[in-house]
Amino acid sequence: MTRADPGDEAVTPVGVVLGRMRRAARLTGQQLGHMVGMSQAKISRIETGQTSASPADVARLAHALGASAEIVEELATEAERKHFPMTDWRPAPGAAGHSQEDIGALESSASEIRIFQPALVVGLAQTAGYARAVLAAMRELTPPPEFVDPHPSLAMAVTARVRRQEIVARSDHRFRFIMGEAALSSRLASAPEMLVQIDAIGKLAGAANVDVRFIPYDTVLPFPLIHGFELLDDACVIVDVFNTGLIGRGAPDLATYRRIFDRLEAVAVSDIEPLLKKYRDVYLRELTRNAGAPS
Repeated sequence: MTRADPGDEAVTPVGVVLGRMRRAARLTGQQLGHMVGMSQAKISRIETGQTSASPADVARLAHALGASAEIVEELATEAERKHFPMTDWRPAPGAAGHSQEDIGALESSASEIRIFQPALVVGLAQTAGYARAVLAAMRELTPPPEFVDPHPSLAMAVTARVRRQEIVARSDHRFRFIMGEAALSSRLASAPEMLVQIDAIGKLAGAANVDVRFIPYDTVLPFPLIHGFELLDDACVIVDVFNTGLIGRGAPDLATYRRIFDRLEAVAVSDIEPLLKKYRDVYLRELTRNAGAPS
């Protein structure tokens, strides 16, 4: 039996394939149900696509129908893709504030939040000034249509991002933040604002339910730090890209990003005060030079 590539939209639905296999084996739905411990009604729903079959159910049915190990694996993989889809999430033009609220709602439902950012202060630790600088810069990359007034959206986005941080005060939530040293050295905000941001990170690290770590520049990395992401329990992963966000709920994707986070956590330093002091001194020297410069 040959099937289309799993990434092809024309691939035959798993349920249809199982139905064909059952009929070829001259089995009724009830007979197959007895063999695998499922009701005839459930098998019918799977075959007609009325329910999304789990990979385990698909593998059990295919194996009972005499499929080869290769076909069983192929069908289970396709069921995984359908059962745990990767879905795009793109905020409407000019409505970045609403996207922050959407993320906040997801965070509220999680008990443990893991966030990695290679060159940015994590959103739940950003001061209002730093958040404004970041969101204003990102907004320039995806300008709204001319008929949409962009100004209210920035204020709304900053307010919503800062409001998200209220969750950090909840003792029933745990937070694990990892940032690259570039989050402190990148000039995304002014020197005064970076000093405020650094102090905010230091205070946040003192919270009992928050673990903050950094990956210094001289760290031997297990792999390239390509992009940031946020893991909410084992329910979903939010991946940051320039013009949108991707929310993945598939078990393989979650397992991959959990392994990535664990390996980054292993090389990150938990004693962050030396790095914070290093960049406090950098920005203080910059302020001193600017104050002494002739006007």
